[in-house]
Amino acid sequence: MGQIKLEKVTKKFGDVEVIPPLDLTIEDGEFAVFVGPSGCGKSTLLRLIAGLEDLTSGTIKIDGTDATNIPPAKRGLAMVFQSYALYPHMSVRKNIAFPMRMAKIDQAEQDRRIEQAAAALNLTDYLDRRPGQLSGGQRQRVAIGRAIVREPAAFLFDEPLSNLDAALRVGMRLEISELHNRLETTMIYVTHDQVEAMTMADKIVVLRAGHIEQVGSPLELYRKPANLFVAGFIGSPKMNLIDGSEAAKHNAHTIGVRPEHIDVAQGDGTWQGKVGVAEHLGSDTFFHIHETGLAETITVRAPGEVSFRHGDSIHLTPRPDQIQKFDAEGLRIA
Repeated sequence: MGQIKLEKVTKKFGDVEVIPPLDLTIEDGEFAVFVGPSGCGKSTLLRLIAGLEDLTSGTIKIDGTDATNIPPAKRGLAMVFQSYALYPHMSVRKNIAFPMRMAKIDQAEQDRRIEQAAAALNLTDYLDRRPGQLSGGQRQRVAIGRAIVREPAAFLFDEPLSNLDAALRVGMRLEISELHNRLETTMIYVTHDQVEAMTMADKIVVLRAGHIEQVGSPLELYRKPANLFVAGFIGSPKMNLIDGSEAAKHNAHTIGVRPEHIDVAQGDGTWQGKVGVAEHLGSDTFFHIHETGLAETITVRAPGEVSFRHGDSIHLTPRPDQIQKFDAEGLRIA
């Protein structure tokens, strides 16, 4: 079991309140991702759950038990950091075994768990190497293996892929997702990368300045962002947000339309503009359109074979059923 429940949790550093009163439940077996811009409080919230920071007020429950004052080592949680935190003088085997040795688990059980974790993470052939002989992705897998052998109630990941290059990040995203499917253990994952959040999560928690802006599945946040902040944060490229007279036509303070929900043509359309930058990615092309008569530059996602160039005139038509509307307070109009 691995339900984690936060009730009226707050955190202050001196006089600065970084986590205002907050309620959140992560259900047993869920893969929850905390996402938001730098400084939004997501890592602080994870450290509060882990017990690495003390609450200012409120309660944290793990499987129904009040864990607020339980020390980190006894909460039944395993944390994986972005820095790996491996012992360079120890072999992979000894690094993975370290928490079990501290817990005085017998050698036969240690060996069983090490072999099982190594097989799950494709580390069997590297158990006698030291961290310095491994790639960044392999070192991160060792750090995850060290967490697995603790057999925790939940795994806590603090931006574990931020030190890896783009190709390794994609591979490790898949490996962590597959690991979750195999273990069916609660995982809480912190990232500033909304693509990681969208591709990995069962539940996304969007944070800003310590507040929860929205909680939901990736598709819920994509299709029905609760407010302008979520609308602009979730999605890559981000949603086009348009104010002024164009929004007024839809009885809204602001409208939003995603780049992939705008159709392009060389003649006839709701808006006409000129192509600024065209980013050709093979299967897709992103056009950044200006001189539309709107205050904002419009980003459009089109099939890769569309051949507009810099300076070309282009006509754009947003799909009516995909236009999001927001009121004067920035809240989504249903």
